[in-house]
Amino acid sequence: LQDQFDNLEKHTQCGIDVLEKYIKFVKERTEIEVSYAKQLRNLSKKYQPKKNSKEEEEYRYTSTRAFLATLNEMNDYAGQHEVISENMTSLITGELTRYVQELKQERKSHFHDGRKAQQHIETCWKQLEASKRRFERDCKEADRAQQYFEKMDADINVTKADVEKARQQAQLRHQMAEESKAEYSSTLQKFNSEQHDHYYTHIPNIFQKIQEMEERRIVRIGESMKTFAEVDRQVIPIIGKCLDEITKAAESIDHKNDSQLVIEAFKSGFEPPGDIDFEDFTQPMKRTISESSLSNSRGDGKSEPKFGSKSKGKLWPFIKKNKGAGPEDFSNLPPEQRRKKLQQKVDELNKDIQKEMDQRDALTKMKDVYIKNPQMGDAASVDHRLAELGQNIEKLRLEVQKFEGWLAEVEGRLPTRTEQARRQSGLYEAQNTSAVNSCAQDRESPDGSYTEEQSQETEMKVPATDFDDEFDDEEPLPTIGTCKALYTFEGQNEGTISVAEGEMLYVIEEDKGDGWTRIRRNEDEEGYVPTSYVEVYLDKNAKGA
Repeated sequence: LQDQFDNLEKHTQCGIDVLEKYIKFVKERTEIEVSYAKQLRNLSKKYQPKKNSKEEEEYRYTSTRAFLATLNEMNDYAGQHEVISENMTSLITGELTRYVQELKQERKSHFHDGRKAQQHIETCWKQLEASKRRFERDCKEADRAQQYFEKMDADINVTKADVEKARQQAQLRHQMAEESKAEYSSTLQKFNSEQHDHYYTHIPNIFQKIQEMEERRIVRIGESMKTFAEVDRQVIPIIGKCLDEITKAAESIDHKNDSQLVIEAFKSGFEPPGDIDFEDFTQPMKRTISESSLSNSRGDGKSEPKFGSKSKGKLWPFIKKNKGAGPEDFSNLPPEQRRKKLQQKVDELNKDIQKEMDQRDALTKMKDVYIKNPQMGDAASVDHRLAELGQNIEKLRLEVQKFEGWLAEVEGRLPTRTEQARRQSGLYEAQNTSAVNSCAQDRESPDGSYTEEQSQETEMKVPATDFDDEFDDEEPLPTIGTCKALYTFEGQNEGTISVAEGEMLYVIEEDKGDGWTRIRRNEDEEGYVPTSYVEVYLDKNAKGA
C-alpha cells in the first residue's frame, strides 16, 4: 500500500466519522431514555391519589391498592431508564468522545510523518533530476567543444593560438562533464538509498502505526457496542422485579374482601320493612293500620311503627339526603353510618388534643430553658400561649366527652364493635374523669330504627371501666418486635404507660392508624404510648405472620 497513502488517509477519516456517528447515536438514545423516564414519572404522578381527597378513600380496596402499587412500581421502572441513560453517557458517550480526540491527534501525527517522508523522497528525486540534467548538458557541451577543436585543428588558415584556445576549451568542458558525471553518480546512489529506506522502512513503519491505530478504533467501537447491550442487561433484573411486584399486586386483589368493605362502608343498620297488611275498603268500618305498615298513623297506641316520623311515612331505602350541613351529632344518618362518623370525629379530636399537648410540652421545655438561661429569652413570654393551649385542650376534651356520649348511645343499639374501634373511642376517656353528662338527643326509636323525630335529651353515662375491660379477659399478647423511646412520655392516663428517653421496650401491638402503639416493659407493665414517641423495630417473622 506504499502508493495508496491518500486512500488510506480518506479511509481513516471515514473510520473517525463512523465513531462520531455512533457517539451521536448513543447520545440520542440517552435523551430518549431520559424523556421516556420523565414521561413515566409524570404519568405515575398524574394518577396518584390527591391527599385529603375523596379519591384517597377509595384506596382502601385491594383493587385500587394494587393500582397504586402499579403506579409506584412504574416510578421505579422509570428510574431504571434513567440509570440506562446515565451509564451510557458515562461509559460510552464520555469515553468515546475523549478517545476520538486522542485518535484525531494520533492520526494527524502519523500522516504528518508520512507527508514529511514523501516530501523528502520527492526532494531527493528533484536533486537527482537536476544532477542528471546538468551531467547531460555538460556532456553535450564537451562534445561540441571537442568537435570545434578538431575543426580548428584541421583548418590551415587558423592560427596556432586559436587552435590552442579551442583545445583548452575542449579540455575544460571534458573536465566539467566528468565532475557532473561524478556528482550525478553520487546523487543517484544517495537517491536509491533514500528510496529504499522510504519504501522499505519509513513508509512501512508509518503504515504499521496507522494500521494499529485503525484496529484499536475498530476494537473500541466493538467494545462500546457490547457495553451498550450490557447497560441494558444490567437493569433487566430490576425491571423484572418491578414487573413481578405489579403481578404480585394484581394477584393480591381480593374481590370478596372489596365487596365486604363496601358492605361495611355503606350498611345503614336498618332492618328491612315488614309486609304491608291488606286494608279492606269495602267494609264500612274504621280502617286500621297494621303494625308493619310504613304509614305514620299513631292509631290507638297499641301498634308501634318501626319506621315512622311526625309527618308521613317513608320507605327507608329511598330516604333523600338532607341538603346543606347536617346536625352536629350526625343524627340525620342511618345508625351504622352515624356510628362511623362519630368514631371518626372522636379520632380527629383525639389527634387534635395530642397535637395541642405536643405543642404545650415543647413550650414548657422552652420555658424551662429560658428560666435556666435568661439571656436566651423571657420565660414569661410563653405563658400566654401556654394558657391558650390549656384552654384549647380543655375545650377539645369536652368535645370528646360530648361525641363519645353520642357514640355510646349509638353503640348501645348496635352490635358490639371491634376491639380497635373501642380502643380508639376510649383512648382519652381516662382524661375525662367525670362521666358524660349532657347528652345527645335521642333520634332513634328504641328498637334501633331510623326516625327524624327529635326526642327529649336524656342523661347518658359512659362506664369508666369500658377501656379496662378490653384487656381483663385477654391472653397476654406475644411480642412482635422491640422499640426505643425517642422522648420521655408521662403516661398519666389510664391505659397508657410511662417511658423514659432511650429506654428499650417490647412491642406487642402495632399502630392501627390511631397514632398509638401498645408496648410491654415486663409481665406486669404494658400500655399504649404515642407512635411518634418511639422508633419501632418489628421482627420480620412476626410481621409476616
